[in-house]
Amino acid sequence: MDYIDLYELQTCFKDALEEAFPQRVWVRAEVSSVQVKSNGHCYLDLSQSEDGRVVAKAKAVIWRSRYLPVSAYFREAAGGDISAGMQILARVQVSFSELYGLTLTIDEVEPQFTLGAAELEKRRTIEKLTADGLMDRQKRLSPSLLPYRLAVISARDAAGFGDFCRHLDENPYGFRFSVTLFEATMQGVEAPASVVDAIDRIQACSETYDAVLIMRGGGSALDLACFDDYGMAFAIATCAIPVYTAIGHDRDYHVADMVAHSFVKTPTALSDLFISAFAAEDERISSYGTRLKLAFLSKLADMSSRLDMLASRIRSADPRAVLARGYTLVTDDRGVVLKSAAGLGKGSRIEVLFEDGKIEATVDGRI
Repeated sequence: MDYIDLYELQTCFKDALEEAFPQRVWVRAEVSSVQVKSNGHCYLDLSQSEDGRVVAKAKAVIWRSRYLPVSAYFREAAGGDISAGMQILARVQVSFSELYGLTLTIDEVEPQFTLGAAELEKRRTIEKLTADGLMDRQKRLSPSLLPYRLAVISARDAAGFGDFCRHLDENPYGFRFSVTLFEATMQGVEAPASVVDAIDRIQACSETYDAVLIMRGGGSALDLACFDDYGMAFAIATCAIPVYTAIGHDRDYHVADMVAHSFVKTPTALSDLFISAFAAEDERISSYGTRLKLAFLSKLADMSSRLDMLASRIRSADPRAVLARGYTLVTDDRGVVLKSAAGLGKGSRIEVLFEDGKIEATVDGRI
């Protein structure tokens, strides 16, 4: 039986690979993991997936002498470090060791490719969400008029979450809110699944919440790329509770913002949104009180006017008021006011009343 030694087989692989790739080549791959050792070397696991299935894997290394300049350049251009989950375009030297197998030695990483790959993936996510009819689903929800019970998705020690709570508690009106934190990873490859889990926990909670708030302070484009993830966007869009987002800086606009019910730029602006809702309702109720007071005073004035008119009429009908205007009253001998000369004959006794007295008279005749 013919055979060759393992070492000889590995040597054949080595010779064939080094002959096939004598020069460095640019390789596109996804970073599965990154480890920077204490000795300064950086070790990476690279992979490629198709239709959700991994079709290729390889080990890669950036030696210490190259890692410092490569990482510094990448960080300056892309705003973050090389991390798991991102697509990279790396220049590699293919080598093969009889002991350790295939190794890709990286000496350059192109940051613009990584940024472009993230933007391309973002566009694909938007197209899929649009096709699925999910882009405006949250916006059709009717938010609570006074959102009091707030479920917040954030890292506990995040500065943005602290700013939000402080601004909410110190509002000048004295309004009080119920805030419950659902902790989640807000950066990196684990963030989408962590945020989705938090949304699921909120909806499964026995407590009923008026709003779900997803907040994270500023970061680099790569730090915040997780908020363009389809899975996270799907969970936000299909959430039965209105979702509000405050992610990144003024210039940032992520898919999570697009599918949310409402978005603002900062956690502090998010707290202002809820304070303003209560302030507007307080002003509306106060206006009702003012309108009710004005209506009541108007009614009182109308009643007072009516009373004055009635009193005036009573005073005008008083015989004394009639006499004061220069008129006289004539009564018969029984004191009955005479309104006609009929019935009076010669010798009838009458009294004529003036303001300052009366006279008694006898009728001599009637004309």
